[in-house]
Amino acid sequence: MEKDPDTIVEHDLFPFIRIYKSGRLERLLGTSVVPAGTDPVTGVISKDVQINPTTGVSARLYVPPHIPSHAKLPILVYFHGGGFVIETAASPTYHNYLNSLVSNARILVVSVEYRRAPEHPLPAAYDDCWEVLAWTASGSCPDEWVSVYADLGRVYLGGDSAGGNVTHHMAVKAASQGIKIKGLILCHPWFGGSGSIGSEPEDPVKKENSLKIWPFVYPATTGLDDLFMNPMAKEERMDSVYKCEKVLVAVAQKDGLRDRGKLYYDKLNEAVLSGKWDGRVEFYEAEGEDHVFYLHNSSCDKAGEMMQMVVSFID
Repeated sequence: MEKDPDTIVEHDLFPFIRIYKSGRLERLLGTSVVPAGTDPVTGVISKDVQINPTTGVSARLYVPPHIPSHAKLPILVYFHGGGFVIETAASPTYHNYLNSLVSNARILVVSVEYRRAPEHPLPAAYDDCWEVLAWTASGSCPDEWVSVYADLGRVYLGGDSAGGNVTHHMAVKAASQGIKIKGLILCHPWFGGSGSIGSEPEDPVKKENSLKIWPFVYPATTGLDDLFMNPMAKEERMDSVYKCEKVLVAVAQKDGLRDRGKLYYDKLNEAVLSGKWDGRVEFYEAEGEDHVFYLHNSSCDKAGEMMQMVVSFID
């Protein structure tokens, strides 16, 4: 008897996603969502705004409570993680984190809801993130919160994991389009490369995960040294970052992506020391912690340290 194609796994990208022979898709993580509104703990207010009705691209906006009259707030355009396949801007993971960040930093956040692979392979997510960034920073944004409260002289870009990857590439695009970005916040960014560096040879399983997931989410890729996966492979790929005033790179000691994040920091620090860039780069490493630990254990001491690092980095 022939097996049901709805039960035959064709692509198993555990712990993120499974694709069955029938075409059925099963996301294994990051499927929960919470509505926007007023957070009962922090008083932060959020709302969902559609940006492009054709593609469905939207954003969840956050503002702190009790904004003084005529106050202008730094603005952070945030790109969530999840390997480009799981999580959303409405995920409780990101909703709770951004409520806390907005409360502590007193900023306006635009959290991007981009299209995900495999239904929409890369570069769709990059295109969506750029559309939301341009919508936010254009100076003619139709949203009242952005037009009234946002200080477009203090635009920050930030994200974790895949969102950290997006943060770099949005900075590159912004520089080419003349949009001024004050600072970048890359938390445990997902970068890679064909050759192994640092401790990567000691954990071939994590390296193999990148090898499997990257071509799955970006079928047209040229490989792990693709400019989207490995911006450090060529020096000119980093040049656009130097248009920013400052960059914060955060890594976790036990994270398989730790050495790539450290290399990104090292490249920027070399540019500072050589005089090529007159900006500032900061580095934070959470000892004894793993990938995006602060999102899943926000009450731990290291998560508190990291929150303060991000808050102090933003004006």
